[in-house]
Amino acid sequence: MKQILINISFIFHLTFCLAQQSVPVILVAGQSNADGRVNISELPTDIHYNYCQWSYGSGDFLKADGHFKPFFPTVARTALGDCWGFDAIVYYLFEQQLQRPFYVIKQTMGGTAIDTTCTKSTHGWFWSVDADKKSLLKAFERQIDDCLPNLPKNYDIKCLIWHQGESDQPAADRYHDNLKKVINHLRQHLVEVTGNVRYTSLPVICGTFAKESRQGSKKVVDALFRLQSEDVSFHVVDANDLSLQQDQLHFDAQGAIILGHRVFEKLTKTVVTSKAKWSQPPSN
Repeated sequence: MKQILINISFIFHLTFCLAQQSVPVILVAGQSNADGRVNISELPTDIHYNYCQWSYGSGDFLKADGHFKPFFPTVARTALGDCWGFDAIVYYLFEQQLQRPFYVIKQTMGGTAIDTTCTKSTHGWFWSVDADKKSLLKAFERQIDDCLPNLPKNYDIKCLIWHQGESDQPAADRYHDNLKKVINHLRQHLVEVTGNVRYTSLPVICGTFAKESRQGSKKVVDALFRLQSEDVSFHVVDANDLSLQQDQLHFDAQGAIILGHRVFEKLTKTVVTSKAKWSQPPSN
């Protein structure tokens, strides 16, 4: 497993087109595999965090007040103890490449669907803007609003990392339209609160599911690839071949590590191939 982490020199030749004057911000959202379900004891011992600052929210389980603190993998459900997911690997690799501070705004909750007809969505929370008081999308947007004043003035939101869809299996036929609505709403919100029209095409990096997942859905995966074909800023990362824990739902340590590498590589390529768009600090 350590070999996978240590052998990262292949990505160092990919130059991030990040202006030295801007401070990167990454948005992260989704359900349990984005929240993280790998026990902290399985995080490789050579991983340390020096630059990543984060704000973590999980609906009503943990209040995100807009302040940042040094990143350490944890989840809101205390019964699980400290856990990590693939995004922890993304931050580690980002640190190795960037070697300067960056920020993460994360809103995740296990078992949550977009479609409000999926009645088993955790505690009635949904990623739908139509979910009224228990809209995780609205909670995420409020969290972003609270975080913005506490970011350096020269912040630059680079992308949204999204992993969700298992809980939308019963409404898979509507997943394309539902996720498209979520992404469009978040992008438009960012434009409104920042005044930066560039966020109308904020890149989205989205992982699929392991083939053995008991909640995997071909229709949901097909919807992701359809969105990728329609939206040049929507990018799918394949996780079909990755390993799971015994619950046949959550990535195990090796699966999370590999997915983290793939997401980071996609992020790197997205920035590189969008040089004209991303090499300059944001302008209002």
